[in-house]
Amino acid sequence: MAQEWLLVKKSYEDMKTRIEGIANLGKIPADIRKEHKGFREWHFVSSRRDHQSILQILIDGRDPAAMDIEGKPLPTLVYLAREKRPQCHHNFKAGALNALIRVSSSISDAPFILNVDCDMCSSNSEAIRDALCFFLDEEKGREIAYVQYPQSFDNITDNDVYGNCLRVIMELELAGFDGNGGPCYIGTGCFHRRETLCGMKYRKDFKGGWKPMENDRNTKQSASVLEQKSKALASCSFEENTQWGKEMGLKYGSSVEDILTGLSIQCRGWRSIYFNPERKEFLGVAPKTLLQYLIQHKRWSEGDFKIFLSRYCPLIYGHKRIPLKLQLSYCNYLLWAGNCLATLYYVTVQSLCLVKGILVFPKMSCPWVLSFAYAMIAGSMQSLGEFICCGGTIRGWLNEQRMWMFKRTTSYLLAFSDTMMTLFGFSKSTFVITEKVADEEISRRYEQEVMEFGTPSVMFTILATLAQLNLFSCVLGIRKVVTDDVPIKILDQFGLQMILCSVLVFMNLPIYRGLFFRKDSGKMPSSVTYQSIVYAVLACTIAMY
Repeated sequence: MAQEWLLVKKSYEDMKTRIEGIANLGKIPADIRKEHKGFREWHFVSSRRDHQSILQILIDGRDPAAMDIEGKPLPTLVYLAREKRPQCHHNFKAGALNALIRVSSSISDAPFILNVDCDMCSSNSEAIRDALCFFLDEEKGREIAYVQYPQSFDNITDNDVYGNCLRVIMELELAGFDGNGGPCYIGTGCFHRRETLCGMKYRKDFKGGWKPMENDRNTKQSASVLEQKSKALASCSFEENTQWGKEMGLKYGSSVEDILTGLSIQCRGWRSIYFNPERKEFLGVAPKTLLQYLIQHKRWSEGDFKIFLSRYCPLIYGHKRIPLKLQLSYCNYLLWAGNCLATLYYVTVQSLCLVKGILVFPKMSCPWVLSFAYAMIAGSMQSLGEFICCGGTIRGWLNEQRMWMFKRTTSYLLAFSDTMMTLFGFSKSTFVITEKVADEEISRRYEQEVMEFGTPSVMFTILATLAQLNLFSCVLGIRKVVTDDVPIKILDQFGLQMILCSVLVFMNLPIYRGLFFRKDSGKMPSSVTYQSIVYAVLACTIAMY
């Protein structure tokens, strides 16, 4: 096995070197174009955003000669690049998946479809068999539209510095989602029943299963004929005046087409299954920088919030179609962006009131302070308990709590404001792809669990300003205690505010290190440092005077 692993690794490295060499060259050498006919078509492409449909059956599973080194038959392998034209909206990932659904129906028409992102790989060879056990169950299998596996990553550090794996959501919350009628579709690591993706409503007399290949009309057609016939299915004009993107395939018009598609499938009477085996079935690549992480969550939360404000709101679209508890389960995620309002209050208002000397919470000597203390302590202990039960560490839990605060004050805030601007017609929706490629230096810092800043961003300016605002407030609060004639009185009045301010300062320690102490290229940019100091001082000055 070690020799086989080294052989596979060498083959992969050779392939990677060839691809990078051709990418740097800017064109495909003539000898490679002659070897693969698909490259000859790419030779006439003007750009990656303006080209015809390119389809090639690389391995024809019907061919008796298609065997591996052990003499076992190989499955059909098809390369597809759907047509793209500047004047035609290609609908991003949803449009690509719909083109793949149509082309696969022409070539194989297999009853079940596996969807994984391009940065994910299989980690368990039993994944297909496990999913089929649900689909082909004699009693409940015909009710199931899709089997969702958790989203897992193979580059997570010991304490998950960015909270990428969303441990509690994947291990606990989606399992509870499953008990409420079936999990949402999260866009990757998911097995679908083809009919449900094509718009079929659930019927009690539905019978799903395998279609015998010998009766398939496509078995009598050559690979070249199938290629030419299937190219039209991936053209820009094919979906015109059809229900694709509306009632068929993945839904268009949302940056989180997976959530919207899963909801619509469940509203047609189907249910879903969440399966989380001990050995993860699929592994992906998590963002290695803070900016990548925040941009990804802005896109997710903005898309989710727009669904909540649209006609697809689960409380409206799902009324009498899915159980109320399932509607509320969806709302738990669709309202992520709204969390920014409450978090901003606790991060800013109480700190500014501490600067001015305005009482926000009850005095420490007041019995009502026990209710606030109970809420803070009980909530934290519950969160910590859930995290530890899911296999996390205390430091990992602190990292996740820090990232929830960062997300709510940046990603969710911008998602909320952009959604409102779009709703009132002041701006248009955009789709930002999360870059996950990092150089060696960034990767090294990520493995050392050092937070990466590096590039200027409005998100970093917000984070740095809030961090310094709380630092100034905490310092001014301590100054009041030290300089007052009766410090016990100050502590009694502002004790809770000072505790909360101190907790926020502790949560922002990586920000302070990036602002003032780090010298590497991943430190906070100087422009962000200067801007945040000015904004924080200005806010404190206005609060005081």
